[in-house]
Amino acid sequence: MIEFRGVHKSFGDEVILDGVSFCVDHGETKIIMGASGSGKSTILKLILGLIRPEEGEIIIDGQDITNLSESDLVDVRRGIGMVFQEGALFDSLSVRENVGYRLYEDGKISESLIEEAVSRELSFVGLQDAIDKMPAQLSGGMKRRAGLARALLGSPRVVLYDEPTAGLDPVTTRTIMDLMIRLRDLEDVTSIFVTHDLHAASIMANEYAVEEEDGSVRFMPVTDPARLAHNKYIMLQGGVICFEGDYRELMKSEIPYVKKFVSRY
Repeated sequence: MIEFRGVHKSFGDEVILDGVSFCVDHGETKIIMGASGSGKSTILKLILGLIRPEEGEIIIDGQDITNLSESDLVDVRRGIGMVFQEGALFDSLSVRENVGYRLYEDGKISESLIEEAVSRELSFVGLQDAIDKMPAQLSGGMKRRAGLARALLGSPRVVLYDEPTAGLDPVTTRTIMDLMIRLRDLEDVTSIFVTHDLHAASIMANEYAVEEEDGSVRFMPVTDPARLAHNKYIMLQGGVICFEGDYRELMKSEIPYVKKFVSRY
């Protein structure tokens, strides 16, 4: 679904990505970790076409987007949902207007259909009762969930998460992680999860969601090693990938940088 082939990106004299290559398969979650400034968020911006690489190719669902025009990139972005840090809501718009913003701007479907879509996504994230609230009336966790609802509008094939649990308390972090796991396991969404939070990333790797006959969702511990294939970790250091593998491989890695990162948790 997503592939980077020898991607280089610099800002001035500072090299951010130095020949980075990786793949994200359909329905897989790639968890990207590393120190601040290691290029994690740069990867998300490249996928969205907000910035361009100096060298290399970026393939989204079989299409090379590296040199696409801005108008063609708009079509690519319609298939991608983006969950920003802090939710990134418009302060002057209600939750309803924030979540439905892209559809309102497109003006291609009726307001009644937009309302239906907005209600559906807010229900998924548990915010249906906050539809008419303003961002200032929401807690930090509610803002993140509203941002996730906005990202899901239009049923994107890919969802990008930029530090979605940063600064949240453990209970709210768990709520966000449950939603992400549901999307992966029940909606077959391909995702890239950029984070410093190894605890949150471990939840993603070690649990999976099952829908019961009554429609409820149960979260189960991963006991089958094959399920680890749904999540792969990338560790960035100095503009290159120093580690790529599953959670167990990450925790057992003898790479000094990885060991130091993991030991903090």
